[in-house]
Amino acid sequence: MLRRILIYGLIAGVIVALPMFTIPLRGHPSGIWGMVIGYLSMLIAFSTIFLAIKHQRDEVQGGVIRFLPALALGLGVSVIASIIYVVAWEALTNVLHYDFAADYARMMIAHAKAGGGSPAAIARAAADAAEFQRQYADPLFRLPMTFVEIFPVGVLVSLICAGLLCNSRFLPARRAVPA
Repeated sequence: MLRRILIYGLIAGVIVALPMFTIPLRGHPSGIWGMVIGYLSMLIAFSTIFLAIKHQRDEVQGGVIRFLPALALGLGVSVIASIIYVVAWEALTNVLHYDFAADYARMMIAHAKAGGGSPAAIARAAADAAEFQRQYADPLFRLPMTFVEIFPVGVLVSLICAGLLCNSRFLPARRAVPA
């Protein structure tokens, strides 16, 4: 099962990291469209969890898999893909010298101003933005924060796939028809 976790985790990691390298970071889709693109790429990548569990159930275990082993397989794929996502984000931001925290801080302040906030609310947003920049500069904050962007999606997909595929009647393996 470890081999399957590594293979499908690497595939999922490549799928989820690919949009980072194809969509420019500066001027990237922001707001709702950025979230839609991000989470859609995560869901596409985590479709490999379904494939991994189904392959394990049908090809390796003769059409039967229990919930906990299926969940463990899905979570393993999620961990590998999430680590690749974090490494890709770190590599990309370092190579391109992209300061995500500064962009995000500017967006926080602009959002406070656009919302018609009082000078005190805008000052509070500026202080929060400065605190975020300080925290994001610390890898012990940034790396887990990046991991947590993607991993809960993998957990959710793992739970759903394990729940569905532990039922051997759900998409049963097709047997070859003799010619």
